[in-house]
Amino acid sequence: MPKIKSHRGAAKRFKRTASGSFKRGQSHRSHILTKKSTKRKRQLRIGMIICPADSNAVSRMLPYS
Repeated sequence: MPKIKSHRGAAKRFKRTASGSFKRGQSHRSHILTKKSTKRKRQLRIGMIICPADSNAVSRMLPYS
């Protein structure tokens, strides 16, 4: 059997944690940062865990992570 290719877009966005769930970065942090408050930008640095409804789709896109 050949290897399954990873979805490269998903590989750049999601990482698997030690417990097996996936973490992601938050959106709205790439541009137009001058009008956002410092508190808001600081809170957007924190990664989030993907909800269980979406984790099945992400695990199919990343078979070897």
